[in-house]
Amino acid sequence: MSKLFKLEQQLPLIAILRGVAPKDVIRITEILIEAGFTMIEIPLNSPDALISIKRLVERFGKDYFIGAGTVTTLKQAEEVIATGANLIVTPNFNEQVVQAGAQAGCATFPGIVTPTEAFSALAAGATGIKIFPISALGMSGFKALMSVLPPNTLCFPVGGINPTIESLKPLMELGAKGFGLGASLYSPNMSDETIKENAQLFVQAYQGSLAV
Repeated sequence: MSKLFKLEQQLPLIAILRGVAPKDVIRITEILIEAGFTMIEIPLNSPDALISIKRLVERFGKDYFIGAGTVTTLKQAEEVIATGANLIVTPNFNEQVVQAGAQAGCATFPGIVTPTEAFSALAAGATGIKIFPISALGMSGFKALMSVLPPNTLCFPVGGINPTIESLKPLMELGAKGFGLGASLYSPNMSDETIKENAQLFVQAYQGSLAV
């Protein structure tokens, strides 16, 4: 687990900016940070993703968790780490990727579905686990998975999460510690105003889920 990552110091909502272009990435990230976000992920299948990550690291990397998603190979992980990023998120469990991220001090969240993957990821040094896609498990499957994981495991469901208490709170009640947010937060065709509104709604829904 990254020694730098402390959940209580973060808004545990990872903003997934899939498709963002380097020319837009600073502006979009500023909108999200203003709304309260502290964790920004640029999937590597976005245009010139490493350029975007490098720009964000240079601007925000000292104060926020900035990095890459869709990291599937050791080579990709090394390229991301070379930008100075401190966040690595994957759609799958690759032991080499997790170990490289952990050794570099990055907050590392590999994608898992099964208990075998989850325990292997934690043993490899993962900060937490990305439950992806959460729809593959459903509520009953997620509950069963949580029942066997170590109590303090940081589980972040991803996929189809909406900015409502109804979407977040049931998963939090089962043990979710945070979420990865994709198209319901950001897509390249959204206006800045829409992104701002989405970000505010997610922050309100998360805070509301803690309160009720």
